[in-house]
Amino acid sequence: MESRKDAARPRRQQEALLDSAYSCCADGEDMRGRGNPMRGRTKSRSLSASPALGNSEDVRTRSLHGPSPVTKFGPKACMLQNPKAIMHIQDPASQQLTWNKPPKSVLVIKKIRDASLLQPFKELCIFLTESKNMIVYVERKVLEDPEIANDESFGVVIKKFCTFREDYDDISDRVDFIICLGGDGTLLYASSLFQESVPPVMAFHLGSLGFLTPFNFDTYQSQVTQIIEGNAAIILRSRLKVKVVKEPREKKKAVQDRGEEKGLIVKNGESEISRRTVQYQVLNEVVVDRGPSSYLSNVDLFLDGHLITTVQGDGVIVSTPTGSTAYAVAAGASMIHPNVPAILITPICPHSLSFRPIVVPAGVELKIMLCPDARNTAWVSFDGRKRQEICHGDSITITTSCYPVPSICFRDPVNDWFESLAECLHWNVRKKQNHFIAEEEEY
Repeated sequence: MESRKDAARPRRQQEALLDSAYSCCADGEDMRGRGNPMRGRTKSRSLSASPALGNSEDVRTRSLHGPSPVTKFGPKACMLQNPKAIMHIQDPASQQLTWNKPPKSVLVIKKIRDASLLQPFKELCIFLTESKNMIVYVERKVLEDPEIANDESFGVVIKKFCTFREDYDDISDRVDFIICLGGDGTLLYASSLFQESVPPVMAFHLGSLGFLTPFNFDTYQSQVTQIIEGNAAIILRSRLKVKVVKEPREKKKAVQDRGEEKGLIVKNGESEISRRTVQYQVLNEVVVDRGPSSYLSNVDLFLDGHLITTVQGDGVIVSTPTGSTAYAVAAGASMIHPNVPAILITPICPHSLSFRPIVVPAGVELKIMLCPDARNTAWVSFDGRKRQEICHGDSITITTSCYPVPSICFRDPVNDWFESLAECLHWNVRKKQNHFIAEEEEY
């Protein structure tokens, strides 16, 4: 009679095949042959299509759950292995931060032009450099504040800083974790600095709303010490990988003009000049709107190559679950917990009462283009930044990124989210209904 051990062997072999097949490679990068420093990390949270099932080199997931997030955050942080994970999906409440090596460097992001943050910023930097012996990275424009530059006593600490400039210096492999001082915008800015793996982010509530900043600065020393020791829960906030492809209109027109002058043949307006492609990692939302035009925005929305609708209105918002509580909720969308693998599509003032917000699986690929008969161009922004015009022939491709933002929790992902709903958005706050007294109940 077959023993239980022998009967379990095929099942274990099948699970091993699933683990090897259902993996995520960021941006189609082949991971075979590469050393794996994460030998003991947790299994994938979602099942994605196996590259072995097709002959294409493109291994972008087609799973309805979206790509498995990369669980290595910066040069030293990773997800703590959870042996109780069931069906390869880790319980969000059990996501814990751990360090492969003790962290040595930290990026401090401070809200610019806010005098109320000068003292907390100085206290934190002194604590990190002198008490914790950390290498502190600070953006150069932060130190250009006269209140900081002219402080002679703080000048000794400034000399120990490592400075950088946005869009010029790459610090992706130098920072072990991030501390944000300010509001939700500081977390969005931290996300924009890292286009691939993001170090863990600890956000202190020193702004106005603070939906994404769960920590109070009063006890920052003990809280930062706990993070350095690896004693913290994290939530993986999914991001959107956005690719903007633009037709080279001006240069193409110049080539066409030269072609007409010299008798050159340019077929279908094509030239040797390649299209300009730019990629972004977006934490909250991609907003496509009508810009300064008074006409309706008229854009086509494709899902996995199929035209699903034409948006006629002021625009459309494509957001992550994290972004569902931002612009999207103001436009009538539902609020989605950040651990839900999804993409939210919300029209802005649609010219149709039946056009309601929808939620699509995280693994799909969205594409937005101007409708061929659109009267005007459109404008797009990414987390409120990098605003640019979208003309005929341009395209915006959106899908879930493999690189989430590991946001450090005050308690855990579930309690922190509902705490923010109650404290920041006053979700379902109303005066309680009075109960019946005994005499009234008879009637």
